[in-house]
Amino acid sequence: MARISTVSLLLCTLLMFPGVGWTQQPAFPVTIDHAFGTTTVTEKPERVATVAWANHEVPLALGVVPVGFAAAGFGDDDGDGLLPWVRARLDELDAAVPVLFDEGDGIDFEAVAATRPDVILAAYSGLTQADYKTLSMIAPVVAYPDSPWSTGWREMIRINSAALGMEEEGKALISRLEAQINEAVAGYPELEGKSAMFITHLDPTDLSILPFYSANDTRVSFFDDLGMRSPESVRRLTGEGQYSGAVSVERIDLFDDVDIFVTYGEKQLLGSLQSNPLLSRMRAIESGSVVLLGHGPFATAANPTPLSIPWVLDDYVAALADAARRAE
Repeated sequence: MARISTVSLLLCTLLMFPGVGWTQQPAFPVTIDHAFGTTTVTEKPERVATVAWANHEVPLALGVVPVGFAAAGFGDDDGDGLLPWVRARLDELDAAVPVLFDEGDGIDFEAVAATRPDVILAAYSGLTQADYKTLSMIAPVVAYPDSPWSTGWREMIRINSAALGMEEEGKALISRLEAQINEAVAGYPELEGKSAMFITHLDPTDLSILPFYSANDTRVSFFDDLGMRSPESVRRLTGEGQYSGAVSVERIDLFDDVDIFVTYGEKQLLGSLQSNPLLSRMRAIESGSVVLLGHGPFATAANPTPLSIPWVLDDYVAALADAARRAE
């Protein structure tokens, strides 16, 4: 898979995410409904904090640098707490690295409070009621609309941009990303209608359980954007409000409708899958229609976010198309 150079990445983000800043005086107050009730932002927030995964990418894409956001864990190759597309955007905006919250053991409420935010964005998150209550003591909190970790990238942009008073800019950002996705997919007609299953982290020493992301998960819904679909087997096993599930590999025949198998891991994992007497019966594994994402930024970017989509799109679509050809 081709690495995207720093220069190419900077040019891409420059075209996709111009430093729009505040282009007009937004109308406040802004009221947003979410899973925990209703949040009202009474005036334009000057100090924006975000928690959980990738919410900071919305203000960054719109030219607003948060005062603090969660440090990256998974996929952070150099250990600086920033994924490459976030680093590139900060550089483009000529901005210093904000406060990075360590969320390894959950939300660091004291660190969030220390940034003195006017609003806390968490449209894509796994906030609990207790988390929401505590954060609300610090500043107005914009939570997810329905279920934890199930807010798609479009909805994340819509909700977070609305809280910033930048609803129209958010709509424009969505349109730009959709155009880039459509352009990338157009070159790979073999993807059309293929079914893909996204497996979570596998342990090659214990393949007795097959954990997977459900049809509610954003990684899975992204397949629809790419002209693909979630297999009916995964949809049947998707519980209401659940973003993941697991089944015994003794039930592997349930997944005969899967064309492409996507998971984290390195190339040697495919050998373990194909040598397993049960998993090897799965059509996608037998044919080698497997996309192995590794454990670096490429793997992280398979979960679509405003800044990661342009960074990963060409390589990810090419990898899926290669697997799709093996499935034919």
